[in-house]
Parts: sequence; C-alpha cells; structure tokens
Amino acid sequence: MSDAAVAAVALALVCGALGLLVPALVARIPEPEPAAVDEPVAERDTALASVVGVPAEEEPKEPYAHIARLPGLAVGSAAVCAVAGALVGWSVGADWDLLPLVPLVPVSVALAVVDWRTRLLPTKVIAPTYALTIALTLVTWLLTGDTDDLVRAFWGWLVAGGIFFVLWFVHPRGLGYGDVRLAGLLGIALGHLGWGALLAGVYGGFLLGGVGGGLLALLRVVERRAFPFGPFMLVAALVGVCVGDVVLDGLVTG
Repeated sequence: MSDAAVAAVALALVCGALGLLVPALVARIPEPEPAAVDEPVAERDTALASVVGVPAEEEPKEPYAHIARLPGLAVGSAAVCAVAGALVGWSVGADWDLLPLVPLVPVSVALAVVDWRTRLLPTKVIAPTYALTIALTLVTWLLTGDTDDLVRAFWGWLVAGGIFFVLWFVHPRGLGYGDVRLAGLLGIALGHLGWGALLAGVYGGFLLGGVGGGLLALLRVVERRAFPFGPFMLVAALVGVCVGDVVLDGLVTG
C-alpha cells in the first residue's frame, strides 16, 4: 500500500471518529450576546428602521443546542469528516504537513452546519481553532525545519484574511466579519501547504459561492440577502488541498 493510501485510510478513521464529536462541539457554543449578533450594517439598519418608524425585520436565531440535537448530525458529520479526511490524506500523503489539518476537518464541518442554519460563524469556535492551528503549524516547523512552509502560512493568513477584510470593509452588507476571520484561518492552513492550495482555496471560495449560491438562490433554497458564504469557503479549501498543485502547475506551464 502506498504512503498516500495509508494516509488516506488513517485520516478517514481519525477524522471520522472526531466527526462524531461535532454535535457536542456545537452544543458547547455559547449563545451570542444581543449586541454581538448585530454586524455594523445590521446596527445601521436597526437605527434607520427606528427613525422611519418601521421595526427592523430579524428572524430569531436557531439555538445552537437545537442544532446539536438534529437527527443524524453525529453520523452525518462522521461520514463527511471521514470522506474529507481521506481526500486530505490522499492528497498530502504521509507527511507532517497533515498535523495542522486534522483538527480543521471536524471543526470545518461544525462551522459549515452552524453557518448554514444561523448565518453566523462563531468567534468562540474560530478563535481557539486559530490558536490550535498556529501551534500545530509551529510544531510541524520544529519537526521538519522547513521555514518556507512557515513563511507561506504567514503570507496565507495575510493574503486571505486581507482580501476578505477589504471586501467586508468596502461592502459589509455582502460579507460577514465571521467570513473574514475564517478566511485568515484557512489562509494559514492552505498557505502552509503551498501557493497552489492557497490560490485554489481562496479563488475557489468566490467561484463556488458565486455560482453555487446564485443557483441555490434561484431555486429558492436560500435567500440571496441571507447567503451563508462559510460552507462554500470550506468546500473550496478542501478543493485547494486536493488540486492546488495541479492548478498552479497549469497556470505556470500554460
């Protein structure tokens, strides 16, 4: 059995087992304070509504505890994590570079579920995942001594997070700040793997979000004004891990 096959099987088992913990992770997310739920643009909308005498329209957020109790969430999350883990393991191979990616798989599934149902990417999940990803990236650097990977991880955070920050700053109605935080986190992981993974992962998020989101809105699966971008970013990040090198080689060689 090849190293890639061994890594695929190993990560499928590990990530699948971690996927069973997704409901517990979602259940432990604290409910946001009322002021924390409102993005700056939502605050402006509320103020405007009070001026003109029209109540601001807000759908109540689905409680995280309710999401955690969804039927089949544990089994479904485990299955998705196992598939994602197998793809990551096969693409990266038996390498220390897998270390920062393993915990990102179940966390990404949890974030995708939460964002899809609430249009929120909780800082209480992203912030500790940032710390864990940075720590595991540094551990990988100590084990491999590859400074280039470490530098690319920094640039990945700066580029991905910077692009999304600018987009949020220019048009906050079209992007939540949780997406900005998530972009920086994914930038670290993708940049650590390589420029191809970073390029395909970041660009793929916009491509999948634009095409997939537009299709879902057209089919009335989601409302265009309440579009969850996080799941598409996460799927694109997985695509970047799997085909980033191929994309970059194609761009370089023409």
